[in-house]
Amino acid sequence: MIKGPLREYLTFDDVLLLPGKSAVLPKDVSIKSRLTKTIPLNCPLLSSPMDTVTDFRLAIALAQEGGVGIIHKNFTIEKQAEEVEKVKRYSSGMIADPITLSPKQSIRDALEVKKKYNISGIPITENGKLVGIVTNRDLRFEKRMNAAIEEVMTKENLVTVHVGAPLEKAKDLLHKHRIEKLLVVDKHGALKGLITIKDIEKSIDFPDSSKDSLGRLIVGAAVGVGKDRDWRAEALVKAGVDVLVIDTAHGHSEGVMKSVKILRKKYPNLPLIAGNVATAEATRDLIKVGASAVKVGIGPGSICTTRIVSGVGVPQISAVAECAEAAVKSGTSIISDGGIKYSGDIVKAIAAGADCVMIGGIFAGTEESPGEKILFQGRSFKEYRGMGSIGAMQEGSADRYFQDGQFSETKLVPEGVEARVPYKGSLSFIVHQLTGGLRSGMGYCGAATIKELQKKGRFIRISNAGLRESHVHDVIITKEAPNYRED
Repeated sequence: MIKGPLREYLTFDDVLLLPGKSAVLPKDVSIKSRLTKTIPLNCPLLSSPMDTVTDFRLAIALAQEGGVGIIHKNFTIEKQAEEVEKVKRYSSGMIADPITLSPKQSIRDALEVKKKYNISGIPITENGKLVGIVTNRDLRFEKRMNAAIEEVMTKENLVTVHVGAPLEKAKDLLHKHRIEKLLVVDKHGALKGLITIKDIEKSIDFPDSSKDSLGRLIVGAAVGVGKDRDWRAEALVKAGVDVLVIDTAHGHSEGVMKSVKILRKKYPNLPLIAGNVATAEATRDLIKVGASAVKVGIGPGSICTTRIVSGVGVPQISAVAECAEAAVKSGTSIISDGGIKYSGDIVKAIAAGADCVMIGGIFAGTEESPGEKILFQGRSFKEYRGMGSIGAMQEGSADRYFQDGQFSETKLVPEGVEARVPYKGSLSFIVHQLTGGLRSGMGYCGAATIKELQKKGRFIRISNAGLRESHVHDVIITKEAPNYRED
C-alpha cells in the first residue's frame, strides 16, 4: 500500500557535481582511502567477486595498483583457498612462510611443488633448520624422478641473511653473489623466510601496492551463507586471506546477519564485509552485528536483472548517500558496488559517501580477468556474466540469491544475464584511466583528499537534455578515446 508522497531516488546519470574553487591540481591530489578501519587503500578500487572478473591474476594486478581483488566463490573450497595462496605468495619484501621440502623427498615432489606454486626455488629444511636449496638450475636436466632432493640440492656456501636485516643489505647480497633468492635465518640456523630479487623489483615497480604487515599483497575472498560457509571461511583464513566478503544479493536478511555474527565471534580480528544493501536501516543492522564495511548496491550492475525480475532496488547514488549517512557515527566503510560505466561515476559515488568502489564489467574486459576471450565481427571481447545468471548459479552462486539446492535450469530463477564486453587490454592501463578521471574530478571540486571530496561534493540534478549534452554529440567519432565509449 502506498502511503504519502513517493520519495525520489537518483542514480549516476541523474546528477553532476558542481565545480568549486580549487587550489589543487589533479596530479597533486591523494586518492588514498580505506577498505576497513584496518586496511588502507592507495587506490579506492575493488574488483567484484564474480567468476568472469576476479581470480588470482586480476587480484594480483589490482593489488599492485593499490586496490584489492575479491576472489569469487564459484571455486571449490580448496581451489578458492589456492587462489588466495597464490596472491599471498606472489610478492613480498620477505616471504615469511616459504614453501619447503625435506632432503629425503623426491625430485618429483620438487617439480610438482614448483609447478603448483609457480616458483623457481625451494628451501630444503630438516626439523626447521636450513640444509639447502633446490632451484631450476639443479633440476633442469634431471631425469631421476624418484631420487632424493639431497642428491641434487645446493648445500654448500649458502648465502643467507639474518632476520631483521635491511632490504638494502639483502639487495646488495643478491647482487654481489649473482643469485635470485636469499635465505633468511635466525641465529640458530632455522629458516625464517625468503627474499627474492623479483620481489625487490616488484617493490620498486609498484610502490603503491596494497600490502599487509609482512609485505604480502592484500586479497579478499567471498563466502556465502550456505552450508559450506564455515568450512570455506576456515580454509580461506588458513590460506592467509585479509578480508572476507559475505556476498549475497540481499544483505538485510536474517541469514546474512547471523553469518556475520558467527564469523565475527570465530574471527574477532578479521575484517568482514557484508552486503548487498541499499537502505540506512540495513546498514545500521549490519554494523550492529559486526560488519567492518557495508557493500551497497541492489541491482545497479549492467548484467543484473534483479530490479526487473523482482521489482526491488534503489538507484545507486541515493542508496550510497543514505547508507553512508547511516555509517558516519560508527566510522564503518561504505563500498559502492555496481553501475560504474565511466570514471566520472567513481567520482560521484565517492562524493556521495562511498569510501571505495567495486567494479565488475569494466574489469571483466581486461587481460587479467578469467573470462574467455572472444573474437566477434572482427573485434575482441571477453565473456562477462552476472552471478545471478543461469550459468553462474549452476556453478555455485545460487546461494547468493537464496536458491541453493536448485540445479535444474527450469527451477532456477535468474537475476542476471550472460554477455560479452569489449576487450580493453591490461588492467594497469584501465586503472590508470579510472584513477586519472578520479583525480580530475577531485581537482574540479577543489578536493585534495577523498575525505575532502566527500565533504565538498555538491550535487545538482540534470535533465535528459543535460545528460545528452554531457556526452559526445553532433559529431561522428573518428578516433576513440580509451576512457569513453558511446552507449
